[in-house]
Amino acid sequence: MKTIINTDNAPNPVGPYNQAVLANGMLYCSGQIPIDPATNKLVTSGIIAETEQVMKNLEAVLIAAGGTFESVVKCSIFMSDMVFYSSINSVYAKYFKEDTAPAREAVAVKTLPKNVNVEISLIAVIQEK
Repeated sequence: MKTIINTDNAPNPVGPYNQAVLANGMLYCSGQIPIDPATNKLVTSGIIAETEQVMKNLEAVLIAAGGTFESVVKCSIFMSDMVFYSSINSVYAKYFKEDTAPAREAVAVKTLPKNVNVEISLIAVIQEK
């Protein structure tokens, strides 16, 4: 059995998918890009602001599912250029304790949806109600 997770506090999906799916205590969160859900506009004021918006979007989905960043066991970071790695990492690090941080990969890809610079997805363990 699976439960679809959607919240107005994160951007609506830009394709045929949901923000997240909860199944057997595992939350699979779709990649989030820097869209401000309040305006439905891309944040384009620099990689720090873009990454902060992505993390806020992920947090909104986690909260909607009953989780927190402490629930996260795996993240995948996609960036348009490895030159952004240290800036993305500096924002990302604010959301996780170093000794309990999730597993992760960070890769540069040719193109991301809407030509953004960063997209992050995650998997978390959630205690189902």
